[in-house]
Parts: sequence; structure tokens; C-alpha cells
Amino acid sequence: MTHRKVLVAGATGLVGSHILQRLLQDDTVSEIHLLSRRKLPLQHAKLHMHLVDFSHLPKLPQLDEIYLALGTTIKQAGSRQAFEAIDLDANLAVANAGLAAGAKRIGLVSAMGADVDSLLFYNRIKGELEAELSTLPFEALVIARPSFLLGDRETLKQPQRRAEKLGIAMFKLLAPLLPKHLRAVEASKVAACLATLVPVASGERVILSGDIQHY
Repeated sequence: MTHRKVLVAGATGLVGSHILQRLLQDDTVSEIHLLSRRKLPLQHAKLHMHLVDFSHLPKLPQLDEIYLALGTTIKQAGSRQAFEAIDLDANLAVANAGLAAGAKRIGLVSAMGADVDSLLFYNRIKGELEAELSTLPFEALVIARPSFLLGDRETLKQPQRRAEKLGIAMFKLLAPLLPKHLRAVEASKVAACLATLVPVASGERVILSGDIQHY
């Protein structure tokens, strides 16, 4: 497909920023529409910025594909309710608005362990989002379920806490001993996985962390 018109939500995040960069470099993409709550210091001929309230999205321009990379943590959000409003409600709102704008394909940055029946709140919300998206009439739904994400958070002004730094060190140290789907994965590979599969996939595909490593 050429002259693809795509939508990205969450381009300021670790994976979303890599998705955006790949799309900017893709000659088959003619328009990139970014949904954000704040203006980003980015300029490009095919880049269109939309400052939005995710709880009241405007009508979107004609689209072919959607990339959902919106996400936070309970600590950053401030409460479980606020976390759910972003990770579930905002992502679903974007998916439905994109569907109404003609989008046929969608890619999602989910998480390892996503399950509607999980006892862990975080994993349950991720599972609920996957389940809701699977009911929508997209021609293709690609779900990436990465394990611990590696990447340059400092550049994105997301300084790592001490516990996160220790976690990354442990994941890297133990990587040869861990099952492949538990190994930490570079955010750039998650982006590459979605950018590669969303334009060509058919039906629903779930890509686990160990398989994301190949992209």
C-alpha cells in the first residue's frame, strides 16, 4: 500500500516515539496524524499535530491505520481510576474514532501477562483493552506484548527510578537463563514489529516478547 494515512497516539512514550520515527522514514506513508495533549517540538512535511482531550475526541481525518501506544503507570497517573482512563478508555476512544475515520488496521502496544482474568490490576486492564479491540471490525489487529522495555528514557524526560535501573541490570544479567518471552526487549524492536506487521497483517495477531526480538 502507498500513500498510507496513519494515526499515532502516544508518540511521546518510549515505544510510540520509535513508531513515529519509523513512519516518518517510510516512503509509503503520506500522512501521519499525532494525537497529543500537548504540542510536540516536531516538524515534518507529512506530520499533522492534533491537540486533543482524549475524553472528547474530535472527528478525525481520513485514515488507513492506527498505532496505539498510550500508556502510563498507576504511580504516574495518581490512582487506579486515572490509570484506567488512559490505558483503557483513551485507547478505546482513539480506536473507535479512527474506525469512524475509515481506518482498517490497528496496532497496539500491550504488555506481557495481559489477561482479562488476571488478579493483577495492571494486567487485567491491558487484557480488557485487547478484548475490547478484538470486538471492533478492523481487518487487522496486531497486538505486541513486550516484557520489560529497554530504551532511552532520559531523552524523553522519563528519568528512571533506582528500582527500574536495578531491574534493567537484573534482566540483562539473567537474560540467557530466562525463557525468551520473559527477556527484556528494546522499545525500538516493539516499534519495528508493529510498523512491519500492521500494514500487511490479516485478522488478529498477538506477538509475544520473545518473538518481538526478531524485528
